[in-house]
Amino acid sequence: MKSSILGLGLAAILAATTAFAQQPIVIKFSHVVTNDTPKGKGALKFKELAEKYTNGKVKVEVYPNSTLYKDKEEMDALQLGSVQMLAPSTAKFRPIGVPEFEAMDLPYIFPDEATYYKVVNGPVGKSLLKKLEAKGITGLAFWDNGFHMVSANRPLLMPADFQGLKIRISGSKVADQYFRAMGALPQIMAFSEVYQALQTGVVDGCENTASNYYTQKFYEVQKDITVSYHAHLQYAVIVNTKFWNGLPADIRGQLEKAMKEATDYTNSIAKEENEDALAKIKASGKATLHYLTPAQKKAWMDKLLPVHKAAEGRVGKQIIDELHAAAGFKS
Repeated sequence: MKSSILGLGLAAILAATTAFAQQPIVIKFSHVVTNDTPKGKGALKFKELAEKYTNGKVKVEVYPNSTLYKDKEEMDALQLGSVQMLAPSTAKFRPIGVPEFEAMDLPYIFPDEATYYKVVNGPVGKSLLKKLEAKGITGLAFWDNGFHMVSANRPLLMPADFQGLKIRISGSKVADQYFRAMGALPQIMAFSEVYQALQTGVVDGCENTASNYYTQKFYEVQKDITVSYHAHLQYAVIVNTKFWNGLPADIRGQLEKAMKEATDYTNSIAKEENEDALAKIKASGKATLHYLTPAQKKAWMDKLLPVHKAAEGRVGKQIIDELHAAAGFKS
């Protein structure tokens, strides 16, 4: 009788152990935008492909729109291991001691998307991701979200139009410099707080891409949007190194495949998503879109291009020189 009870006990333990062993590996993927943005869709595509390629051995939990952490909290959570994967804008790496990423925010550094892809897929992009290793972070990919526009409740066509305006920025010291060069007062603010801040007048304006203006409904509380394309917005998809290196090699290989395909997908839709958002903003009639004339753009560039030199003390002359060379930049 005792032996049969013992057998049943061992069987229960074995069954429980087997069930536990079959529990999927959970990846918490947190980001600050909505699911219908290029980054949001990219995160969902990664989830789909990761779970497919690992046959359910990995479960990706996507937390969009700051539902898990606000953007100021995300990096700490990743380094502590509370969340495994993020896709922050490249402005978010200065607080952890990697300011070189902010060189990507330099005004007019990328003349077009083709140049941007050439840079991030080349030695400069790989070098930037490698700098994260000392911080316990592994860089997996760059995701595109196109070029910035800028808005307020008055037309922003010449540098003088910015005088005294409080403009929300994500935290980039380079963005801080170029808005100050235009006469504005940059205000660092979490992405999730921007709509209400614009609505209530806590800030006068902001910069972002067309897809973020549309999905976050910023265009509802900003009368004038300048399609300036003065700087580029990109994200670095990153993962906690201890977690990543601790995965079985076959699982990690399948996740790398999923990330590559999700990256190709995200980058392929970014331009189309932004163009579609721009058309929808225009059709809404809630905001007026302004396009710079050649003379107006020259006035912007005369103010903004000196920021490249001024930023050397903040992000490092070497990375700026490398970026200039890779992008074929000529002042």
